Amino acid sequence: MERSSRALLRRVLIWEILIVLALSLGKSGVYAVVNLLDKATRAPLGSQTTSLNNSLNSREIFDLTYQILDIFFTLVPVALVLFLLFMSLRVSPFRLLGFDFARWKLDALWGFLLFLTMGLGTLGVYAAGRALGVTTAIVPSALDEYWWTVPVLLLSAVRHAVLEEVVIVGWFFDRLRRLAWGPVVIILVSALVRGSYHLYQGIGPFIGNFAMGLVFGAFYLKYRRVMPLVYAHFLLDAVGFVGFALLGPAIGIGN
Repeated sequence: MERSSRALLRRVLIWEILIVLALSLGKSGVYAVVNLLDKATRAPLGSQTTSLNNSLNSREIFDLTYQILDIFFTLVPVALVLFLLFMSLRVSPFRLLGFDFARWKLDALWGFLLFLTMGLGTLGVYAAGRALGVTTAIVPSALDEYWWTVPVLLLSAVRHAVLEEVVIVGWFFDRLRRLAWGPVVIILVSALVRGSYHLYQGIGPFIGNFAMGLVFGAFYLKYRRVMPLVYAHFLLDAVGFVGFALLGPAIGIGN
């Protein structure tokens, strides 16, 4: 009976992982692979451009509405995994993952240090990818200039940081650990998933985000807190998105 219960729990965990990934970052990874193949069979990757944070409607009020709705519904998988963790373990998922403000000063410091480390690495990988012609030119913000552009870009940075770190690190690590996967394999698989949904930008971003996944995964296994990763990821995206939106037009590379 005990063996049967363990087998049932294992099947439930596997289905949970497949369903959550199919609803969120796993789906993004599949689309990114197809998008990369589409781009690679059209023209050299180095000659193409990938824009992030695109305008969703030509009318300002509807563009803002769609942007907010998109951010909100993208975060629903985060609520789902937190709910699943609570239902299966009957403990606070926020405390379990370190997704809280209990140690906000230390978390913020670690986040800033990770941001500096990964920021320099990301720039280096992107530059190398562009030089080798395996990375598209990336436009971090293709939004029109409205009063709400910067706030929406900051919310978008929060969205990416929370979604990726809570789902692909916090929840994913917990579920793979309960399937008795080893720590090294867990880090590698999580990093591969992280890299996969950036493939639409080219090979360089895949490598850069895979490396980021290795660093973030090792950090999480050591400290068991996802909040420093959320801070670091937010800073990376916020600087890229908002910096481009504010400085891009001034140096002649605005949308």
